[in-house]
Amino acid sequence: MRVIVRGGRVLTPFLDLGEKDIAIESGVIRDVGSNLTGDKTVDASGLTVAPGFVDTHFHGYGGVDFTLASSGDALRVAQEVTRHGVTGFLASLVAAPHEVLLKASSELAVAIERQEPGSGARILGIHLEGPYLNPQMRGAMDPRFFREPSTAELSEYYRASRGHIKQVTVAPELPGSTEFIRRAVEMGITVGLGHTDATYEDAVRAVLAGASKANHIFNQMRHFHHREPGVAFALLEQPNVFIEMIADLIHLHPATTRLVARVAGPGRTVLITDAVAATGLPDGEYTLGGLKIVVRGGVSRLAETGALAGSTLTMDRAVANIVKLGFSLADAVRMASTTPALSIGLGGKLGVIAPGYLADLVLLDEKLRVVKTIVGGVEVYGE
Repeated sequence: MRVIVRGGRVLTPFLDLGEKDIAIESGVIRDVGSNLTGDKTVDASGLTVAPGFVDTHFHGYGGVDFTLASSGDALRVAQEVTRHGVTGFLASLVAAPHEVLLKASSELAVAIERQEPGSGARILGIHLEGPYLNPQMRGAMDPRFFREPSTAELSEYYRASRGHIKQVTVAPELPGSTEFIRRAVEMGITVGLGHTDATYEDAVRAVLAGASKANHIFNQMRHFHHREPGVAFALLEQPNVFIEMIADLIHLHPATTRLVARVAGPGRTVLITDAVAATGLPDGEYTLGGLKIVVRGGVSRLAETGALAGSTLTMDRAVANIVKLGFSLADAVRMASTTPALSIGLGGKLGVIAPGYLADLVLLDEKLRVVKTIVGGVEVYGE
């Protein structure tokens, strides 16, 4: 079947093409032009059509915590997040006992391999945010389960996931981190630096070893000092490093958010939610990796320490926040779609509206509300 998304303002996002039609066949974009014909039409008149959002740091939604979730739970989340324009995501795991992470990796692998085309957002893989982190920068994780980097253990998780681990976070000051980073990159895994007290020099060494991403920049990282700029400064300075940023305007001051996006630019800035199971639910008490969290006013904090515990941000709100800070919608979409896909090695498949790319699209109204979400040419959400 040839599907035509007709008459929307198309953001590629590199170009604003104005009102165009998009032809989709077998889940792939075949043509972008005017007066295209097909077997089925999706009316996009009055709407902006952009590449679907890709969230590469996402712990859960609607009561589901990926660290403790079943494959069925993960598939349900994949359906539900499409209301926020998400067409693909990495399922992020927090530090936990070895057996728990093995089980989570296996359950998520089942979900990925059982997912039916057009059933929801694509589960693109697994992100191990823990356990190879610095206890001094625990954030909202349980430091009892933090461990030194282990290539043997990573291989166990990789086997349990049947090759679906796509990203891992590590504190580069830990013993064995350089060898670990090199091995992870050889396995095709994107390595991010985070939950770290690393110095500037530690971070540069890690980048030279193959690390290519900042895990939620500034949050749970050594503070900047003019005589010891630290890991965040080092990563912002490296032109080949992608910069994750939680754009809820809580984790980072609006001025800091704006500065990061300007320094890294839309080609390196990766908008993430760091969303937890409480996302999409009312204020109350929830858990993250087994730890109690409290959500008040939409802000999630660890009950024990009061530390920010992920977020309840959604990708559509992140895009709207970036636009409110003065960036163009095209640049915001690039940060939410194109650049995240690039950061995990999927730049040739996702995040651009052009022939040959997967037909994963979001249709937005003038207030940047999600009206429709399309995955592989199938409408998976519509108002």
